[in-house]
Amino acid sequence: MKNYEKYKIGYYNPPAPCGKWMKKDHIEKAPIWCSVDLRDGNQALIVPMSLEEKLNFFDFLVKIGFKEIEVGFPAASETEYEFVRKLIEENRIPDDVTIQVLTQSRKHIIDKTFEALKGVKHAIVHLYNSTSFAQRQQVFRASEEEIIQIAKDGAVLIKEYAAKHPESDFRFEYSPESFTGTEMEFAARICNEVIDIWKPTPDKKVIINLPATVEMSLPHVFANQIEYMCNHLHCRENVIVSLHPHNDRGTGVADAELGILAGGDRIEGTLFGNGERTGNVDIVTLAMNMFTHGVDPQLDFSDMPSVVDAYETYTGMKVSPRQPYGGSLVFAAFSGSHQDAIAKGMKWREEMDPSKWTVPYLPLDPHDVGREYDGDVIRINSQSGKGGVAYILEHNFGFDIPKAMRSEVGYMMKEISDHNHEELEPQEIYDAFAKEYINDFDPLDITDATFGHLSSTKEEDDSSVSVKMRVVINDEVFHLDAEGNGRLDAVSNALKKTNYHFDYKFITYSEHAISADSNSKAASYVCIADANGNTYWGVGTHTDIILASVNALVSALNRMNKKIHFIKK
Repeated sequence: MKNYEKYKIGYYNPPAPCGKWMKKDHIEKAPIWCSVDLRDGNQALIVPMSLEEKLNFFDFLVKIGFKEIEVGFPAASETEYEFVRKLIEENRIPDDVTIQVLTQSRKHIIDKTFEALKGVKHAIVHLYNSTSFAQRQQVFRASEEEIIQIAKDGAVLIKEYAAKHPESDFRFEYSPESFTGTEMEFAARICNEVIDIWKPTPDKKVIINLPATVEMSLPHVFANQIEYMCNHLHCRENVIVSLHPHNDRGTGVADAELGILAGGDRIEGTLFGNGERTGNVDIVTLAMNMFTHGVDPQLDFSDMPSVVDAYETYTGMKVSPRQPYGGSLVFAAFSGSHQDAIAKGMKWREEMDPSKWTVPYLPLDPHDVGREYDGDVIRINSQSGKGGVAYILEHNFGFDIPKAMRSEVGYMMKEISDHNHEELEPQEIYDAFAKEYINDFDPLDITDATFGHLSSTKEEDDSSVSVKMRVVINDEVFHLDAEGNGRLDAVSNALKKTNYHFDYKFITYSEHAISADSNSKAASYVCIADANGNTYWGVGTHTDIILASVNALVSALNRMNKKIHFIKK
């Protein structure tokens, strides 16, 4: 990696101190959004969108709330030109939506641009030319004055052409392309030359778009550059400062956020950051970052799966499973400690304050973007723990397994996942749980049990119980009756009257109703210990909670039998 020596810093710090933006800790309101999916996004595709795909994508962008959409470079190709004409002639542009078109500072291109816009109600004409030191030196081999003249000539022509079409509401935008590689004094100077020609007013503001055409610096440097420009632009009160960050350093979102703090009013970007090289700034991430800070983003991402589907359909690109907010796995926690914290946080929220979202490890409520808790949040593989498995069993199947049982069940699922080298689906988890613990009636089965309270002359004691039951052990049938200080104690005393040796003690017992959509209405959990202190859990289900508890004891005894076989006295 010694080739690092051939690189040098290519950006320019502002000549005056900047940094007032650092005193702000959050963005207070959404910027003006401009989607460039149909221009920057489209030109980055291996196979550009067809006319029909562009029309459908335009409709989708309108649907989710974009009021400004850059639709293309109409002088660049017939498809681009035809797309603009179709939008206008077929009245596809809502009255509250403004389309934006790109043009270079060349007369024949500007002429073609306005020809494409004939009859439009509202449009932004976006003029650009490259201003960076590298472009001036290597590409154009032109002086600063020559570069400024290019911008001025284009600005004059655009103003003249717009005046010829009073039926249309034209607004103007200028971009010093490669802004981040431009000396700040020169960037301010060329922008001000354009502003002075266009003469913005409160009713007809000018957009000065400052693109990180190539991301070159740390985000705070970009913010300082934006603050400098905001402080040095003419007619600032009538100028909309727009930001157009790319993502070459992987910090496009940070550039945009800090740029807004530094004075930016508007953002040009694409859904999920599609664009040349590493892409444009990701508007989904930007907007949802604001949402999770309690700011209305003014864009509708409440059905994120449909946004992902539209993006993938129209672009042919794929959204990464771990893409912020939109990825299929962004809410998925496989780590045991994460799952446990999420499950406890969700329970705390339900019990304490459902109006606020403070769940650990989840900065966003999945429901707010059209995702579900089940199958989206807690997912089980060999890295998962007891909390995640317990969450799946409770929220998907209604089994609130006791805390003392969760570790054993969690390790069982980890072993299954590890052995199969795959994630376990909720149904697989339930099937394994049921097979191991629920209603195991072999070789011991209590096929009938009738309970009664014992009469007493003493103060009434509800714990005194009698039982009459039919028991099958290894195909032997026993008719038994006994008494105890509770139903399970009575059952145990009855089992001791068989010719089999039962040596165990109760450790714990619990029960609860199962959710209404389950086949069973009650579940019971019994833990017993053998003479050596080894514990065995059993789970019983039944429409009768009393019989569910009997089934749980039977299941625990049969699980114990797998290690210590029932033997006759």
